[in-house]
Amino acid sequence: MINLKHSVAAIVLWLFVLNLGIAFGAGLYEHRISLPRWLDAAGGHWSADAARQDDVGLRFWAFVTTGPMTLLTLASLYLASRATGPVRTWWLVAAVAALVDRLLTFSYFIPTMFGLMQAPDTAASVDTATTWARMNHLRHVLVAGAWFAALQALSWLRRGAGA
Repeated sequence: MINLKHSVAAIVLWLFVLNLGIAFGAGLYEHRISLPRWLDAAGGHWSADAARQDDVGLRFWAFVTTGPMTLLTLASLYLASRATGPVRTWWLVAAVAALVDRLLTFSYFIPTMFGLMQAPDTAASVDTATTWARMNHLRHVLVAGAWFAALQALSWLRRGAGA
C-alpha cells in the first residue's frame, strides 16, 4: 500500500490522465482531418505520398504515445496495483485498457501504417488502409475508456480514497 496523496504515484496518475486526453483528441483529429488526405475509400485511392508527407508517426505520435504513454501505462500498472480502494480499481482499468491499446499499436497499427506508407495506390492498399481506419475506432474506444477510468481514479484520489 502506498500513500497516493502527495507522491510520485499521484504525479504519474496526473500525467497519465493528461497524456490519455491528448492522445484521444489527437486520435480523433487524425481520423477526421489527416486520414481523408491519405485514403479516399469511396473513390478507391490510397496516397502514400500524403501519408509520408504528414508522417504523423514520427512528427507527433512518437512524442505523445509511443514513448510517453507506453512508459506511463507500465508505471500505472505497477503503481495502481499498489494502491487501495476505488483508486486502485479505476486506475487498473485505465492501465489495462491503455495496455491493450499499446499492444495493438505495436503489433498492428505501426507495422501496417509503415507498410502503407511504402505502398502504391492499388485496390489492396485501399483495402488495407480501410481496415486500418476501421480498426482505429477500436483504438479510440480503448483510449477513451482508459482516459475516463483514469479520470475516475483521479477523482477518487482527490476525495482521499485509496490514499
